[in-house]
Amino acid sequence: MNDAPVILLGGASGTGKSQVSYPLARRLASPIVEIDDIVEALQAMTTPEQLPALHYWRANPEAVHLPPERIVEMQISVARALVPAVRAVVANHLETMTPVVVEGDYLLPSTAAELDGVRAVFLHEGDEEQIAANYLLREPAAGAQHGRAVVSRLYGDWLASQAEAAGVPVVPARPWDDVLERVARALDLTPASA
Repeated sequence: MNDAPVILLGGASGTGKSQVSYPLARRLASPIVEIDDIVEALQAMTTPEQLPALHYWRANPEAVHLPPERIVEMQISVARALVPAVRAVVANHLETMTPVVVEGDYLLPSTAAELDGVRAVFLHEGDEEQIAANYLLREPAAGAQHGRAVVSRLYGDWLASQAEAAGVPVVPARPWDDVLERVARALDLTPASA
């Protein structure tokens, strides 16, 4: 078992978090929690009046056409609204000493830095064309998603700068062939636990 039972893996959409989080969880014999699932559960249990930021995208589907910088602001608002839920999940796993890998776009470096007993790392991809290619590979029916890639790169740059300021490691997403090992090193996982 890992001596830090809670691992947080953050980064913007399309950077390869799922490609890392699942093998990492298997390596550590840990379950995985996706922040997207927490979002779905909270949206099912609350109203837009109770948590406006969390319901923003469903209540305002036209918002995908806002300028990229404004979309990033909304993503940050959603991430901030989710902080209590992330803290609750982490606290539960720390209290019960049950390992978990928590991954998602809405993890904030500041939250990761303030939580004792966790290790965190953020993946970063600074190339919009690569992010667009990742989306096309993952979601071919959606076609080219260049606008979404711009948003992801901007949000990823913001997350990386916040992580660096908070002392949370940032790992480049590429090269892919050794990203899992680079993430494990950034998390300072011992050979026995990694």
